[in-house]
Amino acid sequence: MITIVVGTNRKGNEAQKFAQLFLKMIEKTNEAAQILKMEDIPPSIIHNLMYAEAGQDETVAALQDKFITPANKFIFVIPEYNGSITGILKLFIDAISVRNYTENFKHKTSALVGIASGRAGNLRGLDHLCSILMHMGGYILPNMLPISNIKSLYDEKGNINHLSTIESMNQLVKDLIAV
Repeated sequence: MITIVVGTNRKGNEAQKFAQLFLKMIEKTNEAAQILKMEDIPPSIIHNLMYAEAGQDETVAALQDKFITPANKFIFVIPEYNGSITGILKLFIDAISVRNYTENFKHKTSALVGIASGRAGNLRGLDHLCSILMHMGGYILPNMLPISNIKSLYDEKGNINHLSTIESMNQLVKDLIAV
């Protein structure tokens, strides 16, 4: 099972478009896939007991049980926020770390995709998330995919139609499945 993580909770975010395209690519293979959106994380996650297993929000536990624990591979689509990953993604990773820590990312492979309207494709955020997941025992697919100038990749209907970007995304899916 591959879980595609949309790394922002901003409504109408661009990462969702890339996640949906990845899902379509994966559906063409024999792999099962699903999308976890950070916008599904409830505001109630933030409280002073969140770092104790007994204090874990029930919705977070349910998301962990559906999207994280059963997955053996991940694709993280992470937009650039202040030169890194979003606070909600880091908070979610912290929140699920209090329960079933070794079942979250240990010995599981993640493909990292950074997206940005600027020119760097969230390279710093890719490095930050790579460090976090490796600290938690995860493996990172060697070729992280920074996608820059994302507004220029859409056609008039808002679909991603930039050929070399689509080819790079397809290659990333093939590489992830091959692991």
